[in-house]
Amino acid sequence: MFKRIIEDVNAVRDRDPAARSFWEVFFLYPGVKAVRMHRRAHFYYKHNMMFLARLVSQRAARKTGIEIHPGATIGRRLVIDHGTGVVIGETTEIGDDVLIYQGVTLGGTGKDTGKRHPTIGNNVMISAGAKVLGPFKIGDNSRVAAGAVVLEEVPPNSTVVGVPARVVRQDGKRVALDQIHIPDPVKQKMDSLEARIEELEALLKEKVK
Repeated sequence: MFKRIIEDVNAVRDRDPAARSFWEVFFLYPGVKAVRMHRRAHFYYKHNMMFLARLVSQRAARKTGIEIHPGATIGRRLVIDHGTGVVIGETTEIGDDVLIYQGVTLGGTGKDTGKRHPTIGNNVMISAGAKVLGPFKIGDNSRVAAGAVVLEEVPPNSTVVGVPARVVRQDGKRVALDQIHIPDPVKQKMDSLEARIEELEALLKEKVK
């Protein structure tokens, strides 16, 4: 575990030009503290010491503003930059060399059971305020733009933007977007409501008969 902690600290120093020393990062960076405490909480979780696992994770959340469920699986050299408001759900799996900025949620939609949270591949960057919701994978070497809401799988080597997120670049090439035939979400909702009204009117006529 100590080797992992050293790797985590050095990963921050490599990525953050403001980091001046190993000990500054170790003692003062909330992302490093949150990951360090999570590794302990996850150990308790894996050994069925659930109360201790939750105690450590909630203490970490209070100290750092970063909430990581003790059941989440985190790889090597995770960097949580700034970190305030980061939430990572129980069945989340995070690969190696991942960079997460403040306000990110790796969560669920409430519709799934079992595996409910995303799997993040290696060398992925998730920018500030992005939400990744559901039990799918973000492929290796991908980038999630700030504020994006990702609701489906992202291929490796991709960049996704928007709400809902869509791929705009893959394997270093820009992905052509159809700007003309984009579905109108308001029209889709109105069509759905009209269909439902027609269905209810038909049911009402049958009951009146």
